[in-house]
Amino acid sequence: MKPFAALLLASTLASAAPPQEIHAEYSVASSGLVIGHVNESFERKDDHYTIRSVTRSEGLLKMFVDDTFTAESTGSVGAHGLQPLTYSEHRGKDSQRDLRSDFDWNKGEMRTVLHGENSRAPLPRETQDRVSMMYQFTLMKDFGATLVVPMADRRKIETFTYRFVGEEKLSTPAGEFATRHYQRVVNDPKETRADVWLARDRSNFPVRVVYDDPKRFRLEQTIVSLAISN
Repeated sequence: MKPFAALLLASTLASAAPPQEIHAEYSVASSGLVIGHVNESFERKDDHYTIRSVTRSEGLLKMFVDDTFTAESTGSVGAHGLQPLTYSEHRGKDSQRDLRSDFDWNKGEMRTVLHGENSRAPLPRETQDRVSMMYQFTLMKDFGATLVVPMADRRKIETFTYRFVGEEKLSTPAGEFATRHYQRVVNDPKETRADVWLARDRSNFPVRVVYDDPKRFRLEQTIVSLAISN
């Protein structure tokens, strides 16, 4: 592991040229079996960004749940990175579960429509949505012992804290990456655990994410292809 001061210096240099476009594909596996693929795109034009993430079921899962899940985030880019303005979720075969959240930063309020019901929640500064959170890593200037990010989770906003585990070499179908490994700090056994590996020389983009829910269901999301334009 590198000395902490060197880690901060390397982080600052890595974030000097923020990405303008990112195209990524992930495989999603459970118990060693691929059950889905995720295709994502990030585009930044001046101070505006758009992210689109499409997940499709595959393999054994497709026999039981043949569906597509699309999540989109749009917003602005400022001194603190991404600032979502809208976030939406759409399922190809179940529009009843569609979600849309609007972030009113002037009023400090998030407004969400889910199942035809409207709700409001206080909006802390630097809050991210489920999609923008992964891309916020590419715009961070410092990577310390902990990362704290408020995240919109359905109708509410929770604070996610990640602790630095170490620097690791990671082999993927897209190649080998030098990564920073962070792990979500979980205090409640009912919360989902998460590990994320950020590619240090590829704008700190997440190249592997592992989720462990309280029911011991494990999802592994691994990069298959990655193209970044600065």
